[in-house]
Amino acid sequence: MARFLKVIFFAFFIKPIVFFWLGLNVFFKERLPTGGPAILVANHNSHLDTMVIMSLYPLRDIHKVRPVAAADYFLSNKLLAWFSLNVIGIIPIKRGRVNANNSMFDECHQALSDGHILLLFPEGSRGEPEQLSVLKRGVHHLIKTRTDINVVPIMMHGLGRALPKGEALLVPFNCDVVIGEPIPFIDDAKQYVQILSDTLNALLALCLTRHEIVSDEDE
Repeated sequence: MARFLKVIFFAFFIKPIVFFWLGLNVFFKERLPTGGPAILVANHNSHLDTMVIMSLYPLRDIHKVRPVAAADYFLSNKLLAWFSLNVIGIIPIKRGRVNANNSMFDECHQALSDGHILLLFPEGSRGEPEQLSVLKRGVHHLIKTRTDINVVPIMMHGLGRALPKGEALLVPFNCDVVIGEPIPFIDDAKQYVQILSDTLNALLALCLTRHEIVSDEDE
C-alpha cells in the first residue's frame, strides 16, 4: 500500500511540479545509482530538495529511495508522521551526538541491507539559501563498516530561492542539479568530510543558475 501511495503522489503531484513548474537543469543524471545499496549525499536549502532528487528516478524505482530525516520534525504530529513514513518513505533518525555505540543508524543499515538507496543531507538541516553549511560526520559513521557502498554527491542550486526555509509559496525559479562521481571511503572522518565538502563546492561551479546570480549582482 505504501509503495502504491508513493508512486501516485509522485506521478500526479510532485513530478509535474518539478518538471513543468520549475525550470530544472540536470547534469550527469547517468551517475545516479539505479539500485542499492547506495547513498546519495546532497546540500540542503529547501523542502524541495528531497522531492527533486526523488523525482529523478523512474516511478518503478522510486520506492527504493529512502530519505533520512529528523524524527523530531517529521514525526512531530500524527498526520505528518503518517505522510512522511507511508508516502515519502522516510527513515526517521533522532538527531544527536554520534558515537561508536550509537544505534541511531540501525534502520539505515537495515535499509541498505534491503538494497535501498538512502538520501542524506550532511549539513543536518536547511541552511541559508544557496549556501553550503559545515558538513557533519554522520555519513562517515554510517559507512565505516560498509566501505564498498557508493556514496554519490549531489549539488543543487536555486531551490533555496524557489521555496526558501519558512516559506509556503513556491516560486518558479530555474534550478540546477549536478550529480558527481562516487566518493571513495577513507578512514579519517575529518578528511573524508572535507573531501565531500570540496566535491560539492566543485559541483556548484557547474551550476548555471549560480552564474546567473553572479552576473545579476555585477550589473
